[in-house]
Amino acid sequence: MSTGKQTFLVTGANRRIGFDTSYALASASPNNHVIMGVRNQAKGEEALKEIQGRNPQGSLSLVILDVSKDESIEAAVATIKSTFGRTDVLVNNAGIDILGPITRETLRTAFDTNVFGVMLLTDAVMPLLKASSSPKIINVSSAIGSITLKLDPTSLYHKLPAAIYRLTKAALNMLTACQHVTFKEFRGTAWAYCPGYVVTNLSGDIEERKKQGAECSETSAQGILDIVEGKHDQETGKFITKYGKQFPW
Repeated sequence: MSTGKQTFLVTGANRRIGFDTSYALASASPNNHVIMGVRNQAKGEEALKEIQGRNPQGSLSLVILDVSKDESIEAAVATIKSTFGRTDVLVNNAGIDILGPITRETLRTAFDTNVFGVMLLTDAVMPLLKASSSPKIINVSSAIGSITLKLDPTSLYHKLPAAIYRLTKAALNMLTACQHVTFKEFRGTAWAYCPGYVVTNLSGDIEERKKQGAECSETSAQGILDIVEGKHDQETGKFITKYGKQFPW
């Protein structure tokens, strides 16, 4: 069953930035349908019910999707293809942060979700994106993945640790650059997007993050909606963040 609505796939959609993005996109237009990619069925259904309870203009549905598992990617893409026929916007939001010692295993775990999963899912969804008249890829990155800011002693990010997370987001930024170059051949656009320092479930104590000036994740969702609505069309292929700002690669 195909649909005439604009179709969005948001990964990691049952919590914080993914949850707020799903709500923002569904609320923006009755012509929007958001597919919430979630790993856990029960948590996904709870998140879906909460958003639907807010009566957004658009519609939503769930798909079970774990970007670290090839079989999950294949099944999810097959479901989306048979139900909707295309994907207009892919928001690669799912990600993890690894706390603790740097080991080969923790490196593999972080890259598996933050880089490999994004690349493999995007490749699998690519035929559905090409079926769209104006396809978009939005990769949720982080300012701490900027090599330029890491080397700048005046930057707030200069001495910030989290080496593993930095490595994965720097790799994701390069992936975005590669997607930008190849995807524009199919009328597509790609962005690396930093959601800013916000309250999330990714890592750390939520109350402590608030004390440190973390914003609500709705501000991050608004930034993604701005991209979708064409407010950053002149910045395709760039590393952007909220409030009309950019970061150096």
